Amino acid sequence: MLGSIIDGIVSPPGIAEPYPSDPFPLLTQWLEEATRSGAYADANAMALATATPDAQPSVRIVLCKAIEPERHAITFFTNYESRKGLELAANPHAAVAFHWPNEGRQARLEGTVERLSDDENDAYFRTRPILSRIGAHASRQSRPIASRSVLVSEAARVAAASCLELGIARPPYWGGYRLHARSVELWTACEGRLHQRLRWQRAPAAPMWTLELLSP
Repeated sequence: MLGSIIDGIVSPPGIAEPYPSDPFPLLTQWLEEATRSGAYADANAMALATATPDAQPSVRIVLCKAIEPERHAITFFTNYESRKGLELAANPHAAVAFHWPNEGRQARLEGTVERLSDDENDAYFRTRPILSRIGAHASRQSRPIASRSVLVSEAARVAAASCLELGIARPPYWGGYRLHARSVELWTACEGRLHQRLRWQRAPAAPMWTLELLSP
């Protein structure tokens, strides 16, 4: 019994050595494996943390729409006038966390954020389901409303107008962000809470990542 315990400690599941010099190919692989598993309704769901300039934090779940290894970045979309949009405008730094419990994996990224271009935003908006495009117009995200019926009525008005106009253009207050990672941590669950934590960091102008192992 002691031998099996020691084996589990010495050779735990996780990222094998030699560790990759760039975390993004592995992050991409992890997301693809979680998606293929079928265990998650949204394997690309991630917690997005933002903060005001005076360090008041907020967090919510959004969907990662792309991992861009060549840019060391990820993208997501939202309403620019929402709480997170206003916080990112005032303080363009963010952190995100993915959690895939069936695989015993987490991923964390921190970095600076910039808006996507109008062309990128328009191209993605055209791929959204019709109800999601209607919702982008009907909802002034994070603002108080008198009742849900107000929101539903506005959605119905937008839907009717779109039928007459033969399309729904992207509203100017809706679009995407690109988070340029300066830190990436990949975490794997191991027995006895001896989890594996690897953190890659990169200075803004540095071409290479530096890697360190963290105590769990």
